[in-house]
Amino acid sequence: MGEKRGSYPGTEGEDEAAVEVPIDGTLDLHTFHPRDVLDVLDAYVDACAERGIFQLRVIHGKGTGAQKRRVEAWLARDPRVRSFQTAGVDAGGWGATLVELVR
Repeated sequence: MGEKRGSYPGTEGEDEAAVEVPIDGTLDLHTFHPRDVLDVLDAYVDACAERGIFQLRVIHGKGTGAQKRRVEAWLARDPRVRSFQTAGVDAGGWGATLVELVR
């Protein structure tokens, strides 16, 4: 069975090819430009829900916490999201958020 992938905006500019991302429940946002992160997250949630993946791990990194706050604010408003929490140490700790989607 082939790996499911999705295409998302490139990281360098409009002339860049789309980034291929496996649809496996883990989204690493380091690959994307900050201006694209919420659009990518929205499309990824759709792709996971369509494939019956309801447990997600979103890796946003630690940094200053700004990206984490943006991601969590978006998750808090999205009706497809049942709950979310900071990942445990074994799953990225403060640098990742675990998300449960509505089934």
